[in-house]
Amino acid sequence: PKCPTEGSACSLELIVFLTPVPLVSDQEQLDEEINNLRKELRVKVNRLFEAQGKAELKGFNLNPMTAEEMKLINRILEG
Repeated sequence: PKCPTEGSACSLELIVFLTPVPLVSDQEQLDEEINNLRKELRVKVNRLFEAQGKAELKGFNLNPMTAEEMKLINRILEG
C-alpha cells in the first residue's frame, strides 16, 4: 500500500501494516514446544550422566516460574 501523503505518521502506519504480528495461538504453540524440548533435554542429560556413572544433577529438574509467580516476586521485592 502506498501512502497518500508523505509523512512520518503515514510511514509508521505502513511499517506497522507490513510487520507480521505473531498470533496468540502461535505463541502458545511455541511455548508448548519449548517446554517439551526442556523435558526431553532433562531426560537426555540424566541418561548421559547415568551412562558416565555420575550422580544426577541437582536442581536440573526445576521448572521456570510462571508470569504470575514473577509478578508476585517483583511485588515482594519492591516492598
